[in-house]
Amino acid sequence: MTHQPAQADARQILRLAAPAFLTLIAEPLFLLTDSAIVGHLGTVSLAALGVASAVLLTAAGVFVFLAYATTAVVARRIGAGQQRRALEAGVDGLWLALLLGIPTAVLVALFARPLCAVMGASGQVLDPATTYLQIAAFGIPSILVVAAATGVLRGFQDTRTPLYVAVGGFSANALLNYLLVYPAGMGIAGSAWGTVIAQTGAGAVFALFVLRRAHQAGARLAFHPGDVLSAARNGVPLLIRTLALRAAFLLTTWVAAALGVIPLAAHQVAMNVFSLLAFALDALAIAAQALIGTGLGAGDADYARRATRLMTRWGWWGGLVLAGLTAASAWLLPPLFTSDPDVRSTLTVALLVLAVTQPISGAVFVLDGVLMGAGDNRALAWLSIATLLAYTPLLLLLRANAAHLSAREGIALLWAALAVFMALRWVALGWRSRTDAWLVTGAN
Repeated sequence: MTHQPAQADARQILRLAAPAFLTLIAEPLFLLTDSAIVGHLGTVSLAALGVASAVLLTAAGVFVFLAYATTAVVARRIGAGQQRRALEAGVDGLWLALLLGIPTAVLVALFARPLCAVMGASGQVLDPATTYLQIAAFGIPSILVVAAATGVLRGFQDTRTPLYVAVGGFSANALLNYLLVYPAGMGIAGSAWGTVIAQTGAGAVFALFVLRRAHQAGARLAFHPGDVLSAARNGVPLLIRTLALRAAFLLTTWVAAALGVIPLAAHQVAMNVFSLLAFALDALAIAAQALIGTGLGAGDADYARRATRLMTRWGWWGGLVLAGLTAASAWLLPPLFTSDPDVRSTLTVALLVLAVTQPISGAVFVLDGVLMGAGDNRALAWLSIATLLAYTPLLLLLRANAAHLSAREGIALLWAALAVFMALRWVALGWRSRTDAWLVTGAN
C-alpha cells in the first residue's frame, strides 16, 4: 500500500475525521440535552442524574474495547486484503457484546441502589438516582452492540453510516426524553425510558448493517465459541486500560459528591461538557485507529509514523480552538441547565478550568487512538494504571479537606486535579509514541 505524503495524508484524515466528529459530538450534545431537561426538574434531580450516569457510563464504558479492538483488527485485515476474515471478526464482536451486555444489565439493575450509594448519593438524591439507574441499565446490551458494530464500520473506513444512525438515534432520544419527562409526567424515570428506547433502536439498526455486509461477503454469522473467546482475550488489555480510566473519573465524581450537592450538580454538567469536547477531539483518534491499523496491516510503518505526527499537531490546534470556545461560553452555558444561582457560578468555575486542559487533551486523544490502531494494547493498559496511581493521591487529599472548602473552591481544585491527570496521560502516551515498539506490521 503506497501513500502520498502531506496533502494526501491530510485528505485521508479529513475524510474519516469529519463524519466521525459529527457522530461523536452528537452523543454528548444529546446527553447535555438530557441534563437540561432533567435539570429543570430541580437541583436534586440533576445531582441524581450525575451519580446514576457515572455508574451507567462506567458499566458500559469498561467494554469500550468492543469498538477499539474491533476497529484495529478489522482495519489490519482490510489492509492485508482479508475482507471476509475482517467481517467475521466483526460478527464475533457483536456476539461478545451480547454475552457481556446482558449479565451486566441485570447486575446493574439489581444493585442500582448500593451502586449509587457507593458513588456518594444520599438523602434526597439516592431515590431518584436509583430509579434512573434501574431503568437505564436495560440499555446496556444495545450500547455494547452499537460499540462493536461501530468498530467494524470504522475498520472499513466508513464513518458516514455511524453518523446517520447516531443523529437519528440521539434525536429520538431527546424527543422521547422531553415527552416522557414533562407531558407524560414521568419525571427522571421518563428520561431513563426515553434513553433505553432510543438505544435499543440504534443497536438494532447498527447490527443489521454489519450482518448484511457479512452475509454478502460470505462471512460466518453463527456463534463460534472459540473465536468469540479469542476476541474477548484480545480485548483484556484494553479492558484494563478502560477500567483504569473509568476508575479515575469515578473517583472524581466520588470527591465531587463529598463536596456537596451544589458542586456535584455543577460537576455533572461540567462532565457532560468534558465529554462533548472529548468526543469532538476524539474524531482524530477515530481516524488514527482506522488509518494506522490499515497502514500497519499493509506493512507501511513510514506512513503510520508520518500520519501520527500530522494528527498530533492537529490535536493540539483543535484543543486550542475548543479552549477558546469553552472559556467564552463559561458564563453562557450554566443558565441553560439550572436556575440555581449557586450551581451556575460553581459551574462557571469548572468550565474555566476545563478550558485550560483542551490543548493537552487534543494530543492525548490522538496518541491514544494511534496506539489502539496499532494494537499496542498491553502498553496502553500499563500506562493507564500508572497514571491512575499517580492521580489518586490528589483526589484523596482533596476529599480529606472537602469540609473546609466552599463550593467554588472545591470545584476549582477538583478540575485542576483532573487537568493534572490529563497532563500525566500526555507524558505517558507521548513517551510511548516516540519509540518503535508499536510499529508492528502485518495482519494479526
